[in-house]
Amino acid sequence: MKSDDPPRRRAPGMSQERRREMIVMAALPLVAEHGAAVTTAQIARAAGIGEATVFRAFTDKDELLDACVAEALRSDHVLEQLASVPLDQPLTERLAEAADVMRAHMTRIGAVLGALHASGRRSRGPQPREEGTALPDRAASFRATREALTELFEPDRDRLRLPPERLAALFLSLMFAGARGAAGDPESSIAEVVDVFVHGILK
Repeated sequence: MKSDDPPRRRAPGMSQERRREMIVMAALPLVAEHGAAVTTAQIARAAGIGEATVFRAFTDKDELLDACVAEALRSDHVLEQLASVPLDQPLTERLAEAADVMRAHMTRIGAVLGALHASGRRSRGPQPREEGTALPDRAASFRATREALTELFEPDRDRLRLPPERLAALFLSLMFAGARGAAGDPESSIAEVVDVFVHGILK
């Protein structure tokens, strides 16, 4: 380097919040596969970092697993995807997109929580938590999701038998029931479920 060349500047380091987020996103598929048996070494390899970096971001593995549960339960991604559903397409297509989004979200929740439960990890109850590990407010998440679904019914308000708000709540309950297995027939496609919801069961 020539003496008159300006000194090289180091790239700014990753913030602690961003590092934690990156580690959690790398950990989620591993937690869904291995549950609590996943090791921090596996997570570090998946994230492309050293294992010591994991412990600089999280106090211990339990705190990291708490953050993974919180991330899986977050509804932010669902709300963003529901908001992007075009309102100028037919109602059945709008609802099919919404159902696809909801099913993917619930599948991820089921995979993460199911794997943790199967591997013997139980809820630790209220714990002092770092930012980003606190569990989302379930009631608030439900309300926000219902409101997002209500918007998908609004363009057809004059044609609906019930108000969009009520239909959104029913549709959301149907999605939850399917996820729990109460109405979850693996042979039923999203298109079939939506078609019956919109047009009923009679010919």
